[in-house]
Amino acid sequence: MSHILVVNGNELVNRAAAQLKEHKLVSAPEWSVFVKTGAHKERLPEDADWWYMRSAAILRKVAQLGPVGTSKLRVKFGGRKNRGHKPGRFVAGSGSIIRKSLQQLESSGLIAQTAKGVHKGRVLTPKGVSFLDKIAMQMLKESRTEKK
Repeated sequence: MSHILVVNGNELVNRAAAQLKEHKLVSAPEWSVFVKTGAHKERLPEDADWWYMRSAAILRKVAQLGPVGTSKLRVKFGGRKNRGHKPGRFVAGSGSIIRKSLQQLESSGLIAQTAKGVHKGRVLTPKGVSFLDKIAMQMLKESRTEKK
């Protein structure tokens, strides 16, 4: 799992999103065409495959943060809301999107619910670790061949 932390996060999320879509591990719900990703956003996502990107980003965050729940992920995917003349304030991201994505990733076997002491939430399963690790190793191999 240490390979996940070494490689470029944006590239890892892009490749993981492509793999999630290709293997049909997650699927965008019908309402995903009409929804914003948070109250702080003014428009809908422009990318048609934004659901897969968000699911891959959530998978990476679960790998980084250990047992993590919807509330902490809402903070990670939140942002500053433009309130006109008033100063901007932080607003958490959409809980429904994160919750549905976590449920889909859990049903595909990439993450599982667990409790470590008083901390409870979702962590990567061995299948999820190998999924991200394969992508990270492929990226490392490509970067080494480019250097030569």
